[in-house]
Amino acid sequence: MDIKGFQNQIRETFFEKDSARGIDGTFVWFVEEVGELARAIKKGGREELIEEFSDVAAWLFSLANLLDVDMESALVRYADGCPKCGGKICECKGGHECS
Repeated sequence: MDIKGFQNQIRETFFEKDSARGIDGTFVWFVEEVGELARAIKKGGREELIEEFSDVAAWLFSLANLLDVDMESALVRYADGCPKCGGKICECKGGHECS
């Protein structure tokens, strides 16, 4: 499934519930899922990691849907590498922190 297809699937499946919960409530769920991913990273179980990464992605895309952000367009920012230095391999001091 491509990015647009994933975002559409998340919209079809969850948009009604996400809209009722609102942006703030959905963001809280997203943050909770990031916390669960952090715990899974510490434990290192492969299946749990896969589950938590997918949950974080789903909640991120739910937020994007609520805020009318096209994730495919948003991710284009990284299509050629680092958006700050323009390198295929980031040469900025601090890595991701520079973006």
